[in-house]
Amino acid sequence: QVQLVESGGGLVQAGGSLRLSCAASGRAFSSYTMAWFRQAPGKEREFVAALIWSGRSPAYADSVKGRFTISRDNAKNTVDLQMNSLKLEDTAVYYCAVRYGSTYGHTTGEYDYWGQGTQVTVSS
Repeated sequence: QVQLVESGGGLVQAGGSLRLSCAASGRAFSSYTMAWFRQAPGKEREFVAALIWSGRSPAYADSVKGRFTISRDNAKNTVDLQMNSLKLEDTAVYYCAVRYGSTYGHTTGEYDYWGQGTQVTVSS
């Protein structure tokens, strides 16, 4: 059984920063792709960022490029999302996800395990 637990969400003013963290347990994740998705009220869950096991060449949604940075620590089975220059439209529940293999996936159906989510609210 795989468990993913997110932390670090909260309330922040526009232009501010937050760092999300996801701790994985149950299996060794060194050969898995880890990602972040988000879901705003009334909208579908959308891809934010992903990182393959090597930690190289991360993938980002266009809406967060240049503002968000994904990183992972395979020894600790963690994946973080550093979010800078936050905008009102970044408000959402953020989910950590894991998929088998070392290729990127951009849709929810491509991921095998999910965390419970952490709320990020950006205020004006």
